[in-house]
Amino acid sequence: MTTPLGTRVTIVGAGPAGLLLSLLLDSVGIESIVIDERSREDIETTIRAGILEHSTVELLAEWVPGCRVHDVGVRHDGIELRFAGQGHRIDFAGLVGRGAWLYPQHEVLKDLLAARIAAGQDLRLGVRATAVDASGDKPRVLAIGLDGEPIVIESDFVVGADGSRSVVREAVTGSRTSGYFREYPFAWFGVLCEAPPSSRELIYSNSPDGFALVSQRSETVQRMYFQCDPDDDPEAYSEAELWEILQKRVPGTTLREGHIFQRDVLRFRSFVASRLRNGPVAIVGDAAHTVPPTGAKGMNLAVADVVVLARALEELLLRGDERLVDGFDEAVTRRIWKAQHFSWWMTEMLHAAPGATDFDRQRQLGELRFVVESEAGRTLLAEGYTGWPFAVGN
Repeated sequence: MTTPLGTRVTIVGAGPAGLLLSLLLDSVGIESIVIDERSREDIETTIRAGILEHSTVELLAEWVPGCRVHDVGVRHDGIELRFAGQGHRIDFAGLVGRGAWLYPQHEVLKDLLAARIAAGQDLRLGVRATAVDASGDKPRVLAIGLDGEPIVIESDFVVGADGSRSVVREAVTGSRTSGYFREYPFAWFGVLCEAPPSSRELIYSNSPDGFALVSQRSETVQRMYFQCDPDDDPEAYSEAELWEILQKRVPGTTLREGHIFQRDVLRFRSFVASRLRNGPVAIVGDAAHTVPPTGAKGMNLAVADVVVLARALEELLLRGDERLVDGFDEAVTRRIWKAQHFSWWMTEMLHAAPGATDFDRQRQLGELRFVVESEAGRTLLAEGYTGWPFAVGN
């Protein structure tokens, strides 16, 4: 029989949500074990986008020792909306006094992993969770180690931060699929190329041929996307064809071209789990919700979940006060649905929907003009994009 490991909190998933939660808990003296089936190299080298809200940057800089966001990240004080052949800058700093930071998720993960390891906290990589048993006095996470041996971790509380295919979700909702779901009829074709930035700020372009986003990763690498069919084959296009599509969808800007060394198709889905906590088990981040990338909300929403849950667990485990953990679901759900709405709004406003009529196209252009020609409209977009302040009851 396997002897259970013991800790206060078991965190399944060493992504941004799980690692940040472990650091916040450690800061108040609550020990945790973090497990993830991936290796450290896998976690740190899987390249993902990362637009960080103002409050996310402030939190990481304050609570993550060695955080490099101010050294490596790039602050953006605005974005450009491009439509009808013209660009319109949304001045975040001037409108709301806040900005957003380009700091890819894998860089955030490097900071978080380094901080966790430097603090000597229990981090077990190459360990795959298979189930959560919450039938006893304390919940147990059942897992399998690198050597194939079973591992059991018993704790006062279990947190699922294990992504959109969460194992922990079933212990919370009764099913891995229970919740609110929407799949969009288009996807993003993403490319990474060896070229300097084409623009110092992100360009979100609405064109008759579909959406495009011009972004960057560094002074020598660009990241760009264009709207495509979800079933498109990433290898079906030549580099020349990809550049032709991208350039056509960003009229008015001459893109700086270079060798495309990575390409992928990113499907668009929205999901919110039917509940986020069940007794001593909760889910956060992509385990609890996913959003389209248009509004740059994914990682920021995960951080907001963690801020609320960390405070709730502090009250529960150190003072026996259950009020905040009992209110966790309601507190984070309000923000989740605000973020879902913002992401849906940006997506619908900027993309060419399959089957759209001429009326639909003209109405969409009217919506974009409604936003950019009104200070109130520009402020609404700036506030949503740069994010809302973190609070336990946000």
